[in-house]
Amino acid sequence: MPRAGLTTERVIAEAERMIDDGGLRQLTLAALAGRLGVRQPSLYKHIDGLGALEHHVAIRAKAELGDVLGRAAIGRSRGDAIAAMARAYRDWARKHPGRYQAAQRAPLPGDVEDEVASHRVVSVVAAVIEPLGLHGDDAIDAIRTFRSALHGFVSLEAEGGFELPVDLERSFERLVETLTTVLRRWSPFA
Repeated sequence: MPRAGLTTERVIAEAERMIDDGGLRQLTLAALAGRLGVRQPSLYKHIDGLGALEHHVAIRAKAELGDVLGRAAIGRSRGDAIAAMARAYRDWARKHPGRYQAAQRAPLPGDVEDEVASHRVVSVVAAVIEPLGLHGDDAIDAIRTFRSALHGFVSLEAEGGFELPVDLERSFERLVETLTTVLRRWSPFA
């Protein structure tokens, strides 16, 4: 019988806090059980092992990031929406570094739940760039550019990769300005 107060939701939420505190590598069932004040076998009443737990965390992280981007873009259009999403992306990644890492994993083929969650982020960006006249492969290229630029900045920032004595906020705003300019002027690749 499951321990009183221990639920699947609580197990996943604690795992999320754990990886945000120390990164994905810190997530072990033994450490999680210790944080929850239970013995490790008690976790198996709520999850099917570490792989399943990581799967749940990744899906929730992707869905949350998609929601965050969607809320940032609401009521904005074109460059303003792109800039708002870029700032929201960075803010969320900084607040949730472990979940951000988990959200970067591509879904396994045939994992419909993960494919849906992964598509959430992409679909928000696609909806914002669609009024710019970007469709098909051009839209995919633009989405990849947006995500790659932000992921690069966020990852370098998280790893302490920016040591030069120039204001980091200024550099990020220049990146946002560059992205909005480039995406507004995107032309078909011949």
